[in-house]
Amino acid sequence: MASQPAKEQQSIYNFTVKDAKGNDVDLSTYKGKVLLIVNVASKCGMTNSNYTELNQLYEKYKEQGLEILAFPCNQFGEEEPGSNDQIVEFVCTRFKSEFPIFDKIEVNGENTAPVYKFLKSGKWGIIGDDIQWNFAKFLVDKDGQAVDRYYPTTSPLTIEHDIKKLLGVSE
Repeated sequence: MASQPAKEQQSIYNFTVKDAKGNDVDLSTYKGKVLLIVNVASKCGMTNSNYTELNQLYEKYKEQGLEILAFPCNQFGEEEPGSNDQIVEFVCTRFKSEFPIFDKIEVNGENTAPVYKFLKSGKWGIIGDDIQWNFAKFLVDKDGQAVDRYYPTTSPLTIEHDIKKLLGVSE
């Protein structure tokens, strides 16, 4: 009996998403990097602190292989009502963010973006599949696997230790 070829493990690199300009972005371009994937919003009470701390992490670790991928989402309190252009303008002008901002997506419900279906299919038992609010965070290792999920209220700086561990950066 012939052996079946090993099925490639599903990873974040199997997905193509749209950037804020509507261009396709193959997430395999991030192979070998540690990813922090966040559903973002411009009018949330947590907007200022999250963008400020995400910028600090990005500035500190982008050279070591950290990428932050921001996915705007308007599903929570309609706190991301703008167009992609307005969102990018807000983030880049107000916060001077340099990490990529993608197309506005849905993270829950029947129109959940495929990349979020993958992220939510992890081993998160306690909090279930649904994203609770803006600024939920997924930490993805260099192999494209989600290894940690953080509540929206988790400060980005509090996960710095986990990021450093995946990057192989010593204390």
